[in-house]
Amino acid sequence: MCLWDAEATDATAIMATDTGRGAEKETQECVMDKNHLHMLGLMKKFCCSKTLAKITFCFADTPSQRVQFLLGTEDDDEEHIPHDLFTELDEICLHDGEDAEWRETARWLKFEEDVEDGGERWSKPYVATLSLHSLFELRSCIINGTVLLDMRANSLEDIADMVLDQQDALGELGEEVRKKVREALLKQHHHQNHKKLANRIPIVRSFADIGKKQSESNSMDKNGQMILPQTQPSAQDLKPEVTRDCSSVDFSKIDLHFMKKIPAGAEASNILVGELEFLEKPVVAFVRLSPAILLNGLTEVPITTRFLFILLGPLGKGTQYHEIGRSIATLMTDEVFHDVAYKAKDRNDLVAGIDEFLDQVTVLPPGEWDPSIRIEPPKNVPSQEKRKIPAVPNGELAETEEHGGHEGPELQHTGRLFGGLILDVKRKAPHYLSDYTDAISLQCVASFLFLYCACMSPVITFGGLLGEATEGRISAIESLFGASMTGIAYSLFAGQPLTILGSTGPVLVFEKILFKFCKEYGLSYMSLRACIGLWTAFLCLLLVATDASSLVCYITRFTEEAFASLICIIFIYEALEKLIHLGETYPFNMNNNIEKLTTYSCACIEPVNPSNATLQYWEENNITASEIYWEALEVQDCIEKKGMFVGSACGPHGPYYPDVLFWSVVLFFSTVAMSAFLKEFKTSRYFPTKVRSIISDFAVFITILTMVLVDYGLGVPSPKLQVPNKFKPTRDDRGWFINPVGPNPWWTCIITVIPALLCTILIFMDQQITAVIINRKEHKLKKGCGYHLDLFVVGVMLGVCSLMGLPWFVAATVLSITHVNSLKLESESSAPGEQPRFLGIREQRFTGLMIFLLMGCSVFMTSILKFIPMPVLYGVFLYMGASSLRGIQFFDRLRLFGMPAKHQPDFIYLRHVPLRKVHLFTIIQLSCLVLLWVIKTSRAAIVFPMMVLALVFIRKLLDFIFTKRELSWLDDLMPESKKKKMEDAKKEEEQSILAEEEGVVQVPLEGHSKDDPPSVNITDEMSKASFGNTWKAVSSDGSQK
Repeated sequence: MCLWDAEATDATAIMATDTGRGAEKETQECVMDKNHLHMLGLMKKFCCSKTLAKITFCFADTPSQRVQFLLGTEDDDEEHIPHDLFTELDEICLHDGEDAEWRETARWLKFEEDVEDGGERWSKPYVATLSLHSLFELRSCIINGTVLLDMRANSLEDIADMVLDQQDALGELGEEVRKKVREALLKQHHHQNHKKLANRIPIVRSFADIGKKQSESNSMDKNGQMILPQTQPSAQDLKPEVTRDCSSVDFSKIDLHFMKKIPAGAEASNILVGELEFLEKPVVAFVRLSPAILLNGLTEVPITTRFLFILLGPLGKGTQYHEIGRSIATLMTDEVFHDVAYKAKDRNDLVAGIDEFLDQVTVLPPGEWDPSIRIEPPKNVPSQEKRKIPAVPNGELAETEEHGGHEGPELQHTGRLFGGLILDVKRKAPHYLSDYTDAISLQCVASFLFLYCACMSPVITFGGLLGEATEGRISAIESLFGASMTGIAYSLFAGQPLTILGSTGPVLVFEKILFKFCKEYGLSYMSLRACIGLWTAFLCLLLVATDASSLVCYITRFTEEAFASLICIIFIYEALEKLIHLGETYPFNMNNNIEKLTTYSCACIEPVNPSNATLQYWEENNITASEIYWEALEVQDCIEKKGMFVGSACGPHGPYYPDVLFWSVVLFFSTVAMSAFLKEFKTSRYFPTKVRSIISDFAVFITILTMVLVDYGLGVPSPKLQVPNKFKPTRDDRGWFINPVGPNPWWTCIITVIPALLCTILIFMDQQITAVIINRKEHKLKKGCGYHLDLFVVGVMLGVCSLMGLPWFVAATVLSITHVNSLKLESESSAPGEQPRFLGIREQRFTGLMIFLLMGCSVFMTSILKFIPMPVLYGVFLYMGASSLRGIQFFDRLRLFGMPAKHQPDFIYLRHVPLRKVHLFTIIQLSCLVLLWVIKTSRAAIVFPMMVLALVFIRKLLDFIFTKRELSWLDDLMPESKKKKMEDAKKEEEQSILAEEEGVVQVPLEGHSKDDPPSVNITDEMSKASFGNTWKAVSSDGSQK
């Protein structure tokens, strides 16, 4: 008798009685209410493992509950910790005039692969489809066959002896049949990757057997429990000639390519089935070895064997045995049954595992599906965790994950001065060294080469536009220097180094307005800008000191997607706009008249009305216009001497270059197409996996290099990247340090705090929204983030750049998303047919550091960079913008407007939210996006950050239009007030107390309650199957004999 009493729970004592060998039949059935799984969980803390094995049978109402309870137990024994499994199905083959041998016919790592009928190749991996009848027959095999759990053996001979000893103990085999069965089990194994040798010596022996022969005659009872050794003939006495010679692993016969796909620590499950002419009834055994041993030659790959399933039967049922073998092999690849097989205490646990699998099986009608069709493996396999977790008391499934949100220690308000910053430093410091060691990968080299090219053009372009707006006070060289210095500092010290810094449109608008204001009121632009920058830096540090970054938790997917979509669309729009503007410099001659071809000409003449800049240039270089023979000058000399081009063959800005515009269009779209093609090359069917992976990682860099070589080879004068070749300020009247006061009145230092407030909002929103997008849970970042530390570094560098007269830089959304996408990690040892699993992001500082370090050195690499065509870089912009749109839920919802319901994808939110509500949410988000676009592209762009901030309040108003449940599927839930959280916690506590008072565990001693629903006894139903009846008939004949 075993008594369990949990004093801490004030629950009624539960008693189970064991009366010996018939304990299962005499165990009282227990009926409990919906809280019984909670009671079982408490029992795990107070009962020994043997008691639990008996009580589990009593308390588990259904196979699922029994399996959930079994998987919930913690085993200290390492032998029962589940490993990845490689399953191999071998069938015994008999050929006329040849000795019998075991031939590999199928294998499973995740999906099934069969040896094709020709025997020359493996089939494509496919989803195994099983007949329901074969599953019931397999269940009958486990119930009626031999189950040996935790067998200790050193060789296949030992395993065969113990299995046959168990069969003899039941009186099911004669001595002569036993010898033949043993000999059959020890036949050599021929694998698909082996070349058949005529006189090959069989090899099935473990390393532990070298130089000695050990045999343990331990056996087990019918339920798989160990019993004392029996006095039976040894294996040597029965068949000494079949004992194998020992040998080491022959790696020349191993498929090393397939071996790489097997996860480290994986174990083997061998399925041996076949028909033998001397057998009159089946020989079935399920064996779990403890410990797992290496049986050389038994398995295709040299890994230790943990499980064996043996099914040998009379002639005439080979197909039936093959299907049963496929069934047990498929079960071993099932995530739940696989764990059950490792943790099973007896055969009842295995049967419960099969029954639980049957509960989850979907039956396809025979008239609506062709069984000969092989189902392709799915791209994403759903998680099976719900099958392992008990249902919550109210009968609903427990939530396995939260719906997004940005909650965590990084966003908690500490209430201390710089408390969040200190925690960020403590969180990131332990990972600082690994931020560099983790970058040892070709993927990082590909990433920084690609992003270096992608970052160079916008920085130089931004500098050029800024130079035009400020009359050269801040231009391309200042932009390069500022980007390099800020980027290096950010990469070294930021909390999230995956973020890439760049320039933003609103900053350019602000600079234009500020310069115009200073020019009208006679103020020094550089000094006033330095004051605004210092105030902005101070306000950013003030936000860091007060943990203001914790407000990021109010930025939900609604705001993120609107902001990210806008930036992506701007990238695409500006790339196309720049391509179209090339037509102004390199126009297409639409009025070409072939009859006047001989009259076309373009000559260089002296400027009619030279500008002041031209006159100053002539004076500085001692050029006298009247002494120059202008008509004889070549194109480059005419440009250098500031001459003017006239004639029908001239363009608006100089001589006409044919084909430049069309060639630029070809370069542009070729870059986009080639980048997209090479990036997706990883999933193609050509070349080995490693080659495909390298091509995919270096996709954009290979594209840029190819386009540069093609452009250089053709010689068409396409526009090229212009990089400053001297490291000095653009204007001689400024240096590298700016006096914040300068010639301006002293009071300007005070009033500049007003525009600084607007700049602070701009910097804060740009930086934190981008950081939120990068730090989303979907990216599976492991080293944590640092919102406070990021803003601190940006604020400090903003002040430094202001004092040095350099542009301001903040997180660039599209560049950061592209950076993250280029560093995605996927599983390398994926099973055949299985899509590589996304593991996370390669978190490191090396790529960002190298990007901005090379950017700073670009001044000295002008001779190389001048060969890069600008249309190629515009194509890279378009590719980055388009690729960053992928995965944004907003665009998935936009496509639903023009799609009939029957053709709509199976998005999870469509299952829980009415379609009209989905469309309403999308329309609101689209309206906000359009409003953002109008503001950003108009003169009101300076208030753009205020509109982004307004998105948070618009999202808050959606709580009055949509229910909380609908928003949890369409968006992230916004944090509630502390008072609301306390009220909810109090309500949950009251409901929990009420449930405990009402939920009383009842254990009637006689049968089930009359209110229980009728249940189906799978054992009785299965016994009606043909294989079960055959088994019973053969068993009864054997007992009579």
